[in-house]
Amino acid sequence: MPATDRAARALDLRLTLVRNWSVARPPRGWLRAIRDALGLTTKQFARRLGVSQPRVVALEQGEVDETVTLASLRRAAEAMDCQLVYAMVPNRPLVDMLRERAEAKADEQIASVNHTMRLENQALTAGDQRRQRELLIDQLLRGNLSRLWDEPA
Repeated sequence: MPATDRAARALDLRLTLVRNWSVARPPRGWLRAIRDALGLTTKQFARRLGVSQPRVVALEQGEVDETVTLASLRRAAEAMDCQLVYAMVPNRPLVDMLRERAEAKADEQIASVNHTMRLENQALTAGDQRRQRELLIDQLLRGNLSRLWDEPA
């Protein structure tokens, strides 16, 4: 198994726990929700964070507007004895995404070659096409994965 395939499988395994974890952000953001749950005023939170009270209001609004930085969120979380959890979770397993892309690239290449061979009356049989397709998919997945994402396909 190629190293890139092992890496995708290992990352897929790590993401299994969070893939189905669906926790919607509270309407006024996590910072505000946790601050309110702890009973902290914006002034008290500002003091813990080492910033001004208006900065806390701006920080909370920045989270809602999705303009806050991860560094700011991390500092704010730590000021409330929380940890920031950040992840990008693919909608489906990475190995499935790679396989699908390799299949599309293989189909594209086989169609091009088969067209040329048909013009020369040397078209591949359906069985030969299937075998060539699987060999090509395997080759693409074992090679440099960045080549899968070259356009078109």
